[in-house]
Amino acid sequence: MNARDFYAQDASARASWRLAVLMGANSRTYKFALGEALLEFARQGRQEIPLPEFAAAYSLGMVRHLAQGPQAPQTTRLGERDFLTVAAQESTATLTAGRPTERLVEAAVLSMPTMVMRKFHNLRGDTVVPHTFYDLTGTGRHRVVRVTPDLRRVARSEQAAGLAAELGARWSIVESSFAAGVGRSLIEEGVAVDWTTLKITDKRRRRPVTGLVEATIGFQHGRCLICDQVLTARDVIAVDHVFPFSLMRRFGSVASWHGPDLDALWNLAPSHAPCNAAKSDRLPSDGELTRLAARNEAIADSPLPLRRTLHLSMRNALSGRRVSSWREFLTAVRATI
Repeated sequence: MNARDFYAQDASARASWRLAVLMGANSRTYKFALGEALLEFARQGRQEIPLPEFAAAYSLGMVRHLAQGPQAPQTTRLGERDFLTVAAQESTATLTAGRPTERLVEAAVLSMPTMVMRKFHNLRGDTVVPHTFYDLTGTGRHRVVRVTPDLRRVARSEQAAGLAAELGARWSIVESSFAAGVGRSLIEEGVAVDWTTLKITDKRRRRPVTGLVEATIGFQHGRCLICDQVLTARDVIAVDHVFPFSLMRRFGSVASWHGPDLDALWNLAPSHAPCNAAKSDRLPSDGELTRLAARNEAIADSPLPLRRTLHLSMRNALSGRRVSSWREFLTAVRATI
């Protein structure tokens, strides 16, 4: 699924936001810090933010994440004036004070307009998202970040909390893919799902990366896979085995099942808990399979490592058979039952 198809499913500013955050290219994590600051200022109702104030919020987010993992691939060479170099040098003082140092803010003010702010709306293939979320006006330190009406609507929508969680999950996934060693295993083997904690983990080390729901729900446009209605902060969310896990048990043991692993990412989808309970162990409907195929195609159009995980599932799950699309894959799985 390309960006045009994803947007066609939900032609809204929320879909544009998800395209930028979930499916845009990630050579570094700057756009996540920018997105986090944008959502927070818009949530507060701010319409015009002086660039130094905006840069302070952006910088603090970056420094907090630097303590958790790398914000660029380990092969990236950073110069002395690179923002990440300055952020690393100023991290202790920033975290101790709870606010960024003047030097760090100045580095952000200098770098943001020509790097992350120019690229946030861009997608791969020289395309841009249909909606824009900010404008930068003025010159020098007197520049102002103007929040657009589209962003204010997104930040105050019923899915606002979910969008923030999706951004955080994607940030954690990218950090993990950048980490030395962990990144290699994620790319070579993909991720696994720890069903007891509902966490996505590094398959080799079983190291938690992020929550399954937060990492996948945006690719479903924030909707329940079963009823196709919006999942909100008020709803109890469950994770549905679209093809019920009981199918594996019917063969006497998991080892006797010759189909694909039904506990894998490709078959797990956020849903309303009541919808999940009512579905129980029935097979998926045609509509559910269509939505699952679209969701998996969207994940497959996102950067590593989730894309790699689904590629490995499609390549290895059906013994002796290669398929070219998720719809074909899911149809083949149903035919094995």
